[in-house]
Amino acid sequence: MAHRALPPLTAIRAFEAAARHLSMTGAARELAVTPGAVSRQIRELEQSLGVTLFLRQPQGLVLTTAGETLSAGAGEALDRLALATGRARLGRGRPISVGVYGYFASRLLFPRLRALHQDLPELVVEWHSSSSPLDLLPARFDAVIAVSEPQGMPGLAVVPLVPITTLPVCAPQWLEGGVPDFARIPLLHSRCRPDDWRRWLNHAGQAKLPLRGGSTFESMNVAIEAAAQGMGAVIAIEALLEPDLERGAVVPAHPLRRPTRRHFTLQYESRHAGNPDVQALASWLQAQFAG
Repeated sequence: MAHRALPPLTAIRAFEAAARHLSMTGAARELAVTPGAVSRQIRELEQSLGVTLFLRQPQGLVLTTAGETLSAGAGEALDRLALATGRARLGRGRPISVGVYGYFASRLLFPRLRALHQDLPELVVEWHSSSSPLDLLPARFDAVIAVSEPQGMPGLAVVPLVPITTLPVCAPQWLEGGVPDFARIPLLHSRCRPDDWRRWLNHAGQAKLPLRGGSTFESMNVAIEAAAQGMGAVIAIEALLEPDLERGAVVPAHPLRRPTRRHFTLQYESRHAGNPDVQALASWLQAQFAG
C-alpha cells in the first residue's frame, strides 16, 4: 500500500472542530483542551500545508477556500473513522435504524428478510414501523422507507423502490351483479390516505359523484380487512395487494388503475451517504424491486 502523507490526527481534529464552530473557544470546549492548544495545532497545520485555513477577523473565524476544502474532507473522514472504530469495538456492524411504512413492511419487506440476511449477513438493521408519515422523518433514522416522489432534494437522497398505483377493491360478493355502483356501495377510508377516493373517482370520470361519510380506519391494512369482511370498497395500493388477491379475500371492484407520481422510496439524509451499511441496504433494496 502506498504511503499516505497525512497530517497529525490531533491537528485535524482541532481544525475540524474549529471549522464547525468557527471558534477556537467552541472547539476547545468540545475537545476538552484550552483555546491556546487548539490555536497552536491549527497554526502548525497551516505551516505544514503551506496554506492559510482561517482568516482571523474581529467578528470571528472565516474559512478560506483551502479551509473549506479541508473542512469538508476532514469531517467526512472523521465520521468514517468514528464508524469504523465503533464497529471494531463492538466486534460487528453498528445496527442501522430504519423507519418503514408498516404495510410495506408486512407485505413486501418482511417476506424478503431471510434473503437479506443471506445476502448481507454482516448487516444489522433495527426496523421501526409506523402508518403515520409524521413518524417516518429521515432525520429520526439512518434511513426510512416511506412514500414520496422519486426525485431527491438538497440534503436528502431518495432511492425509488416501488411505484404506487391505486385501485378500488371489495369482497367478491359485491361483484355478483357486475361492477358495483360507487354511489351505493359503502366507501371505506384509510385515515393516512384520506384523499384516495376523490382522486380515483376523478381519474375514473366520476368527479361529480358525492362522497358519503363511510367508515374510516387508522391504516390501509385495517381498511382492507374491513373490505374483505364485506363492509364496502376501499382504495388500495396495487403493489401491496398480492396476498389478499391470491386468497380471494378481496377482488378489484373496477378494472381502472390510477397511476401516481409517488413511489415507496428509501430516503436518507446526505450525512449518511458515507455509511456503507446504508449504501449496502439501498443497493440490495433496489435489486429486489428492480423491474
